[in-house]
Amino acid sequence: MNILIRTPVGQDYRRVWQGFNRDLFSALAPPFPPVRLLRFDGSLQGDEVHLELDFIFFRQKWTSLITEQRESPAEIYFVDQGIALPFFLKSWQHRHRIVRQGTGSVIIDDITFQSPFWLMDYLLFPTLYLQFLYRKPIYRRLFGKP
Repeated sequence: MNILIRTPVGQDYRRVWQGFNRDLFSALAPPFPPVRLLRFDGSLQGDEVHLELDFIFFRQKWTSLITEQRESPAEIYFVDQGIALPFFLKSWQHRHRIVRQGTGSVIIDDITFQSPFWLMDYLLFPTLYLQFLYRKPIYRRLFGKP
């Protein structure tokens, strides 16, 4: 399954890229499940991010590896690939794109995921979609409205 969310913001794409740090990662965490950041190396190729998701009655670990990071005159992007995922996910790839647009930019969350069962993909989709939609006002607050 694929989730694609575009958020236009007012800052130049290079300034937005500089803001993709530990503080932003923490600000983007949805209210549920609470996320504890165990390790954050950054957003460059080879960096890792380790999380613990708290579902009240149980906890799940999530480890992502930044498998790719590139910059061009038109955009900057990086890809995080899930390498240790919660039981309800079989695969995860999140391409974070910051695309130049006039004097501002567009942040694109391009997520591809798969659960262990195809029916579960459709059940997870609305929840995951809303968790990433939650980021839009945070991006705009931090990086300005276009």
